[in-house]
Amino acid sequence: MLSMKEFMEMADYVISESSDYIWDCYGENAYQLDSWNGKQDGYSFTIIFDTKTQTVFEVQAHDYLHERAYRKINPYHGNAHRKESATNSDMNVAWDGVDYVDLDVDDDFVQKCLAIKAGEDYDTRVSVPVDFSDEELLQYMKLAHERDMTFNEFVEMTLREFMVAVNKGYINKKDVKKFISGKKDKPST
Repeated sequence: MLSMKEFMEMADYVISESSDYIWDCYGENAYQLDSWNGKQDGYSFTIIFDTKTQTVFEVQAHDYLHERAYRKINPYHGNAHRKESATNSDMNVAWDGVDYVDLDVDDDFVQKCLAIKAGEDYDTRVSVPVDFSDEELLQYMKLAHERDMTFNEFVEMTLREFMVAVNKGYINKKDVKKFISGKKDKPST
């Protein structure tokens, strides 16, 4: 998770607003700092943290020019956020008609912020962390090579195919849990 220092450096140490965090999920000491560049079609960055422990709960990036909003929620506090979001859908709304896109990778958030701040085009796709053993990595790289694809293209294609299979009901949560637990049963089809 980004630190206060990393956020402040990204925001060039410019804070335009601050306030108590309005939702309850992060506790009574949750506070937010906002850094806005002052332009209606510009950007703003927000950090939500604990004033006592300095724990960062969430960071947000708002790209007003392209009407996009991104956030990275501290994984240790994601359950509390999801629980409150289930009863309050407004927590997922950045502003009228724009919902947050949740990011899982710190570098993905930082790269988007830097591009937004610089007024540059940026990749709107979401980076997904993957973890492979050395043997799996070698096997997947060989498969990508056989298909004349980059490794990243191969992983992206595989993840897309997996999401299609889940959405069509070919693979369910039970199948995924079995696979993750190490039981090598094939998913039901």
